Amino acid sequence: MLPLQHPAFWRSASLALLVLVLIGALSPAVWFGNKADALSFIENADKWVHGLTFFALSIWFAGLVERRGYWFVGLGLIVFGALLEFFQMYVRYRAADQFDIAANTAGIIVGLAVALAGLGGWGLRAENWYARQTRN
Repeated sequence: MLPLQHPAFWRSASLALLVLVLIGALSPAVWFGNKADALSFIENADKWVHGLTFFALSIWFAGLVERRGYWFVGLGLIVFGALLEFFQMYVRYRAADQFDIAANTAGIIVGLAVALAGLGGWGLRAENWYARQTRN
């Protein structure tokens, strides 16, 4: 982890984020009404949701660790995504799909590439910004 001033906050927020993704992945999609019509105007909407979710997760975690830890972020998120699909096999209103794992992995790769391009380490910048705001 980066030398953050509030590591307990960041760990708690990270855990909460992962729990929210877990709940979303294992809950019925009642917020969409008829699942067949949900986002039907977007081709492969489910895969886009998977990719964007794991893109966001990779950006989040890349903001909290040093660059040399990005491989661990990627590996951890791939395992997390695979576990979600495994758990979905045991939930009657969800279905596991190997292409979801592929979409997750694509989101992770793109997210870590964006982090390497400059967005990584945002946690330190956020803390520095907050410290400047509270000093004034």
